[in-house]
Amino acid sequence: MKCFAEDYVNQTPAHPARSFTGVEQVRRNWTQIFAAVPDHTATLVASTQDGEMVWTEWDMSGTRVNGTRHRMRGVIVFTVRGDVASAARFYLEPVDDEDVDADAAVRQIVTQ
Repeated sequence: MKCFAEDYVNQTPAHPARSFTGVEQVRRNWTQIFAAVPDHTATLVASTQDGEMVWTEWDMSGTRVNGTRHRMRGVIVFTVRGDVASAARFYLEPVDDEDVDADAAVRQIVTQ
């Protein structure tokens, strides 16, 4: 928790209602994650920094307590001030293992 500013702001542009402010929500999120996926692993795939902005790409995985696979991939763009994250734009999504090609996926998105 020491990695986050007390007034940390997390924006989730693809799911705006999930955005929040405050380190206590970070604590609640990770408490739920570790309870549900005790072997959770987060791999930093790539990163780059431009001043206070740090672009990070993640691959997160593990096994849920019910035995099913957990996998998320995506990008988090952090604002880092001093030695803590003060904000983030969060673009992690569950991996979709459906056998749907690009054409079918676009059709699904635009016809919903």
